[in-house]
Amino acid sequence: MHILNNNPLPRLDAAPDVREQLLPYCRLQPGEIWEDERYGHRVGCLDATNDQAVQDMMAGQRAQLAIHDPPYNLAVFELRSISEFIDWCEKWVLISDAVLDSNASLCIWLGADQRDGFQPLPEFMLMMRNKSFSSRSFITMRNQRGYGTQKNWMAVRQELLYYIKGSPTFNVDAEYTDIPKILKGYYKKVNGKITDNLERSRADTIRAGNVWVDIQQVFYRMDENVSGCYAQKPLKCIDRIIRASSNPHDLVIDFFAHSGTTLLAAEILKRKCFTTELDPIYAEITIRRLERFRLTGRLGWQNGHPFQEELPNIETGGVAQVAVETIPVQQSLF
Repeated sequence: MHILNNNPLPRLDAAPDVREQLLPYCRLQPGEIWEDERYGHRVGCLDATNDQAVQDMMAGQRAQLAIHDPPYNLAVFELRSISEFIDWCEKWVLISDAVLDSNASLCIWLGADQRDGFQPLPEFMLMMRNKSFSSRSFITMRNQRGYGTQKNWMAVRQELLYYIKGSPTFNVDAEYTDIPKILKGYYKKVNGKITDNLERSRADTIRAGNVWVDIQQVFYRMDENVSGCYAQKPLKCIDRIIRASSNPHDLVIDFFAHSGTTLLAAEILKRKCFTTELDPIYAEITIRRLERFRLTGRLGWQNGHPFQEELPNIETGGVAQVAVETIPVQQSLF
């Protein structure tokens, strides 16, 4: 057991008073770019729909993989109509196309609101049909927790759209997991004997396929947790995408840095990452997460927050000392 400061940040898009406390500690102002001296990563406090700003960050370089996790029908914390949201998405999709290599992959996390016609997922899919990308796969990641009522199926899924241009890298080894084979089925006759898939298999585990059930949703007890970030993706899922769709020293781009997961996964896997974030606070969190990992090996701020040195007693509903079981420091994802 270890005593940790129970001082997480609230969800920052809903806490303007906390945001005012954090902004003075952000090193980037809108339009500015931070460059990592060690490996050349870049974090830009930029608008992903500003073609010139993105081109300035790229400086003529081309990426082999884009992983985007846009706010689901939110822009600067304001709801947009479906048509406005899709128009906004189309802008950063076209900019992505312009800065990706001729052989590249584009992966986009996008939600489907089951309470409102499953928007914006179908509208986005239709918009993509007239673009230069080819659809490749429709991946579902299962959350460990979900939301729902007693009158509906609990929502436990997140959608990932996988598009390509040209003939990009696909490293199939990234798809192999430690998930055991537990379901029988797919019977066929082999050498006169009816067998099922478990009998014929050469392995005890399954490939991830396009339904990912082996990834833990991030929550406060995990070392990789970054409080204040309301839509943090698990490192393991970004790791899987990067290992499958790029090679060491390739360039990965992410136009919606948020908690900095893509940058951190790229660092661990020896890829270079250029990422943008419109909000100076999330841009700062992204930079600090990389710096903290290099200094301590920590993947996030379990039960704490990225600004705790400057603001150890930030008002977030009270500060308390609690005993919790710590999770070991991780130097790699596997």
